[in-house]
Amino acid sequence: MNNKEFLNVHDVATYMGVSIPQAYKVMQRLNRELSEQGYLTIAGKISRPYLEQRVRGTAPQSQEVSHG
Repeated sequence: MNNKEFLNVHDVATYMGVSIPQAYKVMQRLNRELSEQGYLTIAGKISRPYLEQRVRGTAPQSQEVSHG
């Protein structure tokens, strides 16, 4: 994925190990969530940090809290 900020459907399908149609469904759902939160979305693209957060349950890098 080359650390791209925004991923396309092929990137999402590869990352998740799903078909292209399933990747589109995931992207539509996540973009809808972001839109409802007031974020600008782009059809056919999804934020890599948001995808990782929703798939793996991890916080985006910019929101992680250091305890050190």
